[in-house]
Amino acid sequence: MLVLSLSFHEAAHAFTATRLGDPTARLLGRLTLNPLKHIDVIGTVVFPLVAMFSGIPLIGWAKPVPVNIRQLRDPRRDFAIVALAGPVSNLILAVGAAVLFKVIAAPGNPVEMSLSSTDPALGPAYWIRLFLEMVILINVLLAVFNMIPVPPLDGGNVLMGLVPGRIAMAIGWLRPYGFLILYGLMLSGVLFSITAPIRNFLLSWLLPQ
Repeated sequence: MLVLSLSFHEAAHAFTATRLGDPTARLLGRLTLNPLKHIDVIGTVVFPLVAMFSGIPLIGWAKPVPVNIRQLRDPRRDFAIVALAGPVSNLILAVGAAVLFKVIAAPGNPVEMSLSSTDPALGPAYWIRLFLEMVILINVLLAVFNMIPVPPLDGGNVLMGLVPGRIAMAIGWLRPYGFLILYGLMLSGVLFSITAPIRNFLLSWLLPQ
């Protein structure tokens, strides 16, 4: 689900850039939901697996979508919109999964089944609902994390399109050190303090109670 969500995220960047005048991603075959086009072996496969099984806090990534800002109609504004498209696409997936969950869980629905039991013999309905819960959780986490205003995350690129030019340049200078800043925020607990309220608010609306 993580790989598929990241693929949807990157395809949203490519689609938006194409619509705003830059065909670079489309010409390079990135305007697709095919995960093989978006996977970075280290960032999308190795790091998440190591983090999952070891508990080591590693930040993963997908292969960035190339954007030629010179071909965008309004470079600063449109680049911010392209960046915003990724997190928005994850929220769309989360909302879609939440709606589907509510439809399946509606009283009288033939696939309705309690998620309170962990008996694997419950059948496909249990696993469908559990899968939808994971879709919601993963995509909310991706959306919130990527909107942290630190380049190279999408939030940093969005912020650069909103602030005056000199401030945007200063933020751009942080790009080579972005992951160091993120690890510093994560290991200090500041990252959790910033993202937890937003994440919990979204999950309170989308996850079944």
